[in-house]
Amino acid sequence: MPAVTIDEVIRQLESIVEEASAAGDPLGIFAVVYLGVTRDVKSGIDSGKFEDGARMARLDVIFANRYLDALALYRNSEPCTRSWEIAFEAAQNQDFLILQHLLLGMNAHINLDLGIAAAESVEPNRISELERDFMSINRVLSEKIDEVQDRLSRVSPLLFLLDWAGQRKDEQFAEFSLIQARNQAWQSALNLAKGDAGQQASAIQDLDALVAALGRLISHPGKWIGWLLKLIRLFEKKDVRQVMALLR
Repeated sequence: MPAVTIDEVIRQLESIVEEASAAGDPLGIFAVVYLGVTRDVKSGIDSGKFEDGARMARLDVIFANRYLDALALYRNSEPCTRSWEIAFEAAQNQDFLILQHLLLGMNAHINLDLGIAAAESVEPNRISELERDFMSINRVLSEKIDEVQDRLSRVSPLLFLLDWAGQRKDEQFAEFSLIQARNQAWQSALNLAKGDAGQQASAIQDLDALVAALGRLISHPGKWIGWLLKLIRLFEKKDVRQVMALLR
């Protein structure tokens, strides 16, 4: 059932995390980080960090339900968005980095779902009123991503090599920017708010195709960086339960 409140979102995410941890399922790698972000957003709402807490809670629930619905569809062998399908299929591949699992989830959820959720959370003519609170989430996410990066270094000690690769500027894999993704999601929300139902459906389909293309790049970034990822993977922790525990 779709979640109605943030507390329900948290309970459903906790269930996904517990199930994935018990099974050693890499699907839990994104889920455990997302659970932490959702708890931080709830804390921010409860402490009055946002201009309109009720509106932010509504956005958070709509946003989360897109992930929860996509996962339920995938598990039932039903069609979901291509962006999420790529992320979920990656969990069946033991060769992917922990970071790849995270980036694939973030790619689908931020680059595709977030703009859609923002547009659905308010009346089209009031979308501009959401901007300040929408951007305030950046602070929450920045704090969380710093924390996650520190924890990632414990489970993937050679991950710093991707920073080196990024400085070469010949691969987009190492250049995924969380803040840039959220800014792009805001532009998607503005564009969707302008259209009617038919235009929105077409725009979402086009957006899913673009985000899926980025997902394929994250999954298969090319021969040179592919060898680098294999080297990093050799020294990563392989126990998914342990990885998830360290990312909590």
